[in-house]
Amino acid sequence: MSQSMDFKSDTARPKPASDPVTTEVIGSALISIVEEMAKAIIKSAYSTNIKEREDCSTVIFDRKGQIIAQAERIPVHLGSLLGIADWVLTNVDLSTVEPGDVFIGNDAYTGGGTHLNDIVFMEPVFYDGELVAWISNLAHHSDFVDRGHAHIFQEGLRIPPVRLYRAGVLQQDILDFVLLNCQVPHERRNDFRAQMAANRLGVQRYIALCQKYGEGVVSAASDEILDYADRKTRSGIAQIANGTYAYECTFDTPSYEPDLHLKVKVTITDDEMHFDLRDNPKQVRAGVNMVYTATLATVYFAVKALVDPDIPPNAGFHRAIHVDAEKGTVFNSESPGAVYTRTDIGQRLVDMILAALAPAIPERICSASSGGGLMTFSGTHPRTGKFFVYNEMCGGSMGARATKDGLDGVQVHTTNTGNIPIEALEYEHPVMVERYELVTDSGGAGQWRGGMTIRRQVRLVGDEATINVGGTLTRNAPWGLFGGQDGRTTNVELGEGVAPLQQRRGTLSDGQSVAMVAASGGGYGDPKKRDRDLVRRDLKEGRISLEAARTVYGLDV
Repeated sequence: MSQSMDFKSDTARPKPASDPVTTEVIGSALISIVEEMAKAIIKSAYSTNIKEREDCSTVIFDRKGQIIAQAERIPVHLGSLLGIADWVLTNVDLSTVEPGDVFIGNDAYTGGGTHLNDIVFMEPVFYDGELVAWISNLAHHSDFVDRGHAHIFQEGLRIPPVRLYRAGVLQQDILDFVLLNCQVPHERRNDFRAQMAANRLGVQRYIALCQKYGEGVVSAASDEILDYADRKTRSGIAQIANGTYAYECTFDTPSYEPDLHLKVKVTITDDEMHFDLRDNPKQVRAGVNMVYTATLATVYFAVKALVDPDIPPNAGFHRAIHVDAEKGTVFNSESPGAVYTRTDIGQRLVDMILAALAPAIPERICSASSGGGLMTFSGTHPRTGKFFVYNEMCGGSMGARATKDGLDGVQVHTTNTGNIPIEALEYEHPVMVERYELVTDSGGAGQWRGGMTIRRQVRLVGDEATINVGGTLTRNAPWGLFGGQDGRTTNVELGEGVAPLQQRRGTLSDGQSVAMVAASGGGYGDPKKRDRDLVRRDLKEGRISLEAARTVYGLDV
């Protein structure tokens, strides 16, 4: 898949040189722009999923569609952002693009998205009458609920990249068409406004940067930043011994039977990394399939975390990384493969990459972590009479590291969102949180302990709601490394009177509750080698039970 294309303007005039100091200043300014855009979305958004969970991302592309700055938000969103940029630059006659045009899209197969809830806005930046860059953002919209996931046609409205604005003028018919197919249209309308505000802010800031330094200098500095990221990436890869490293594991999901057997091979050749995902299962009739750009985003995250977290997140970083995934498989699905929960299998892929490279760089690896557990309530809000959607990926925990315990109650890897605060959740939706706690003995035991997962029990305050609750790894726990024990599996706890779920779906009546306990991170190293003072501290703080202290850690109490 091409991520760039040539423009006549690239050869029409030479770019002025950019000195190192100016390059550093401009690079910092570009990162400031995308971070400010992200804050603008969060502060302006209407839905709890965006303003509280901060489920959004922002980027700047150069005129060729290469990412030159990306905010530190949600890693998997990179797949959708790369996809729409490639589609627009490949399929749109750029001579027809004007200032104020805004493309909107979400489709995984005709617009470069990775799942339909992630809707992208992309806007050109013009300076002195010339297209010089693109501003883009993505937000996850909690809509399209209570649907099947056998194929993408069941998963929601598919939007190929189309102009929502032309020369700054809203195309009301396009907006009306989109909102008609949304279940919570008043949220979508206002969240779209937040995304538009963020893009307009980004355009203004980028133009101001060109006015200050000159567009040629900004463009030259951007090229230097990409080259620097390339050099820094290759330097980090070169620290890993050449060779081929492999890992295989089993992946389970309640939306598909039987378990899937996944494989990854990582080959290090001097200063480049090659990921071989070709020998993997064919795509399935469930929402866990990943399109190629989602797989790319997942691999990029793993490499950045392992090689050097300080590498600038731009297209230069991607040059030394190569990914092969056979079309029609779970890591490179084709239409009409369903993709709604594509991060479920993506999180497992990150753990596999880490485990594969554990023999080569054990000091940089963490044990397997969780992908979180999905909890969705939908129905008629008794106070407003409108349809509501409460959607949340409840965090689990992080696997232990070579010198540290794993983090407790967090989202990990490519998701990186927060849990909705109780006050906001109960104010916005007809629910009450009855329990929100860390679970004793949930972290995988080890010389360094896996993080503790959380239990979140939510009760419905209303007539009836459809629920969708569940998560991956209900049978195959996140693994420990180097003698560390596995974490715990995902568990859904149904309250009194709640009927058994079918394909993780069911209904709740007024006063009934359900709890999500996501899988937890594995341990690192032999538990018997854990420092005795740390074991005593864990016991005192309720992180482990007395029985675990005695039998697992060997504490004499």
